[in-house]
Amino acid sequence: MRQMSHEERPLLEVPGVQLGAVAAGIRKVNRLDLLVMALAPGTRVGAVFTRNRFCAAPVQLCREHLALASPRALLINTGCANAGTGEAGRADASMSCAAVAGALGLEEREILPFSTGVILERLPMPALLAGIPQAVAVLGKTTWKEAATAIMTTDTFPKVASRQIFLAGTPVTLTGMSKGAGMIRPNMATMLGFIATDACIAAPLLQQLTRDVADLTFNRITVDGDTSTNDSFLVVATGQADHAEISVADDQYRCLFESVRELAEELAHAIIRDGEGATKFITVIVEGGREEAECLQVAYAISHSPLVKTAFFASDPNLGRILAAIGYAGIQDLVVEGIRLFLDEVLVSEGGARAEGYREEDGQRVMAQSDITIRVDLGRGVASAQVWTCDLSHDYVRINAEYRS
Repeated sequence: MRQMSHEERPLLEVPGVQLGAVAAGIRKVNRLDLLVMALAPGTRVGAVFTRNRFCAAPVQLCREHLALASPRALLINTGCANAGTGEAGRADASMSCAAVAGALGLEEREILPFSTGVILERLPMPALLAGIPQAVAVLGKTTWKEAATAIMTTDTFPKVASRQIFLAGTPVTLTGMSKGAGMIRPNMATMLGFIATDACIAAPLLQQLTRDVADLTFNRITVDGDTSTNDSFLVVATGQADHAEISVADDQYRCLFESVRELAEELAHAIIRDGEGATKFITVIVEGGREEAECLQVAYAISHSPLVKTAFFASDPNLGRILAAIGYAGIQDLVVEGIRLFLDEVLVSEGGARAEGYREEDGQRVMAQSDITIRVDLGRGVASAQVWTCDLSHDYVRINAEYRS
């Protein structure tokens, strides 16, 4: 499966954002694992977080700090999630924020912490605290690709991309990065995702944009159906671009929204393409529903089925597994005779049975591809929904079995 190429489009610096990444030895030696992102005064932030009730200490602290002050810096570490660590973990996250604040001359509440990695382990505070001044010292010298590398866990490549648009004739830059390859069925976003822009937008509208973009992109991907304790997605707007503040949902807002959505979708797709052990990128489209919610029910039932996912890994058109998933998705009054199932352009099933013209070799041909679309027409309305997922391979088991070794 094709990995995300970062040579196709240049990565653009975002005015008002400085990056500093170092190898602090959080979990492994000689790899970037600690990132400080400094933000210009007046920066606005939109944020959504995991709905996992066992949310990590940094998520709890981020929510508190966002309610108190406008963020001036982000601190991100990989190697340890600081989740399931109780009051000690909260104290560690707070101490980390205080260290960044001290190094930058800010207040602790102006710092947002993010962690990813192993759950139920304390942060190695000596290494982290020693790494913070080093990261601050290299602010402005770290590239976005290096920053994206610094937040990786089981990812095999950094996920980062840029866009440039024009708002009222003014050039506006957007650059974003994300990390994630497993434990992905975010109930809000992805494990970690950050998009920065120099656009000038009112804070309430930015929060709305962030939430809506997450729902259309990072909330529509699933690798394994697990929701992480640390999922966080931020859109940072520094306001450095020379255009009037966007304060209403007008044409300028829609242009910015669509650009952020496209960038987030590219990063979300990269997570699926880099799914642990994945060999297939699968788009699941469910249409003809009475409402979007039931379309998503069916799409996730298909995307989470180990039997469906392993069949795709084997390129085996054992497509009755998809029908079974549709049937147990939870739509009580579903009429199976009204459903049509397609694999790319191939009609597989209709009228509650195998389509008359379906041939096994057609299914085999599509299943052999690296990019595949499953399309389900429920035949009961006009609503639709789309989800992206991947297959389930031997390597998924191996990677997760060996994760802490």
